[in-house]
Amino acid sequence: MRQTSPVLALRQARQQLLETGQCPVGVLDERLARSWHRSLAAGLAPAGRAATDHAGSTSLRQALANSHALLAHSRPVMEYVFEQVRHSQSVVVLADPHGMLMHTLGDVSFVGKAERVALTSGASWHEAHRGTNAIGTALAERSAVEIHGGEHFLERNGFLTCAASPILSATGELMGVLDISGDHRHGHGHTLGLASTAARMIENRLMLATCKRNIRLHLHAQPEGIGSVAEGIVALSDDGWVVGANRVGLALLRLNTGDIGATPLERVLDVRLDDLLSRHKRRPQQVQQLRLHNGAVLFAQVQVDASALPVTGLSSSAPASASARDALAELDTGDARWRSAADKARRVVAKPIPVLIQGESGVGKELFARALHASGPRRGAPFVAINCGAIPESLIESELFGYVAGAFTGARKEGSLGRLREAEGGTLFLDEIGDMPLAMQTRLLRVLQERTVTPVGAGKAGPVDFALVCATHSKLAEAAERGTFRQDLYYRINGLTVLLPALRERSDFCALTERLLADLSPEREVQLAPELLARLSAFTWPGNLRQYASVLRTACAMLQDGEDALDWVHMPDDLVEALQLGAAVKTAPLEPAVAQAPQSLQALGHAAIQQALEAARGNVSLAARQLGISRQTLYRKLRA
Repeated sequence: MRQTSPVLALRQARQQLLETGQCPVGVLDERLARSWHRSLAAGLAPAGRAATDHAGSTSLRQALANSHALLAHSRPVMEYVFEQVRHSQSVVVLADPHGMLMHTLGDVSFVGKAERVALTSGASWHEAHRGTNAIGTALAERSAVEIHGGEHFLERNGFLTCAASPILSATGELMGVLDISGDHRHGHGHTLGLASTAARMIENRLMLATCKRNIRLHLHAQPEGIGSVAEGIVALSDDGWVVGANRVGLALLRLNTGDIGATPLERVLDVRLDDLLSRHKRRPQQVQQLRLHNGAVLFAQVQVDASALPVTGLSSSAPASASARDALAELDTGDARWRSAADKARRVVAKPIPVLIQGESGVGKELFARALHASGPRRGAPFVAINCGAIPESLIESELFGYVAGAFTGARKEGSLGRLREAEGGTLFLDEIGDMPLAMQTRLLRVLQERTVTPVGAGKAGPVDFALVCATHSKLAEAAERGTFRQDLYYRINGLTVLLPALRERSDFCALTERLLADLSPEREVQLAPELLARLSAFTWPGNLRQYASVLRTACAMLQDGEDALDWVHMPDDLVEALQLGAAVKTAPLEPAVAQAPQSLQALGHAAIQQALEAARGNVSLAARQLGISRQTLYRKLRA
């Protein structure tokens, strides 16, 4: 490892930080200085003990379940890495995105020392709990780091030398961190490189597993590099948009994580997707020579399951991949975040893992849940939806659990089966579960634990079998910490959490609009005027998809016979006013078409194009998609 900073200089620097709140210049590198400041701000004292934070067995099991895929793909790599550092007084560690240790492999002779500082499964090595350390600092900085000896903020960790690298998903999400820790007297200069390489190996394995339904490009500057750990991997939708990539792939294409889901392949490479696929079909293993728009040459190999190939030519509004035409795929209109949520949920739909859908009100959580049910093996059984916030508290017990005849005054003489038993063999969907009273949470937890239901007034419980899907717009983890939601119930329902994006965050507004209009007006093809579409796509939509669908439904009802284009005259007055106010803040005012009668159609079209370009921050391809026209048409109109 790198040359150790003099112990005295580090102690003096730490003392100056404690006395003045500032680190001396030149002693610490910038990342280490930032980490020391964060450690101090967390209330830690260098000579003190770590803030206690060790998961119990239940919490650890939940964390392991949440990171099942990460663990599965990391273990073989960790075993390989451990063989490289065996007998070097070291331990190889995998932590989750919150710094909790999930899996360790270590030399027997070093494990005892490691356990004394809680370098064991279940312990948190977040900076707020352990101060500056490779795991916590790599998570905070989102980059590979090495912390040696006295560079640790807590003096009790000074016997360690640690190197860690974050593990990122195909969409840039922080999945966890791989760490190699050992006795600082036995450190090696290549440990950080080994940790970084291992993290890349895990990232590549994860990406290949999660992007099986996508067209994939395996890239390298040299043809021999394809297939190696140094290759770039880029996942594409079937209409040619970048929907995932590893770090090498992003670097080769000169992109960053923010470009995922918002970049068509043709924007970075001088090639059309259908040409790539045509060559791949003729010679599947052929390495193709590609060229970036700046002239740089890359070599690529296309990998794609036959079922994932587009059925027809490219389409700007084509859903994800044609491989799985299930109910979730039917809802997919191209947004990368929504698709990622669907892919994750699809992988657990046949397993006894509860799904928790989070997202703002109106994003389509129940629609997603119904599609998930229809995409799984229980599709032929009931889907029972319960809005936990809409049932009066006095009725929720009998509504959920049912009752026997004569259980209470007013009870039906034949009794009631109850919604939970109505879901037998199918899916139980608990919407807005965060609004469920605490007393009912206790009874529901018992049902989920024992898989039995005792109706009101009955003395005997009966078995139940259903898949559980819950939804909430509130932050249940925070509610559990406050005590307004049971923690044990939260862990029970949070098998897999998926977050649905708000409408304002989605990248598929145009395609989503087309699908909504097709559903709302199946008898005739309805379109939106380009300038109105541009305004609607830039609106914040506080009510999300529910509000937008309602607006389009009303607008379609306002169409006269023979009309097939929605314009300002079909919009509700309150929305027109809101759109005008929003435009006044963001761009120059653009009045509705009815108020712009003296203006030419060409001028209106030009204004709409300018609006779309500003909303897309100059991204011509994205602006064209929002306007519903091709990029070539947009260029032609700009030149006119």
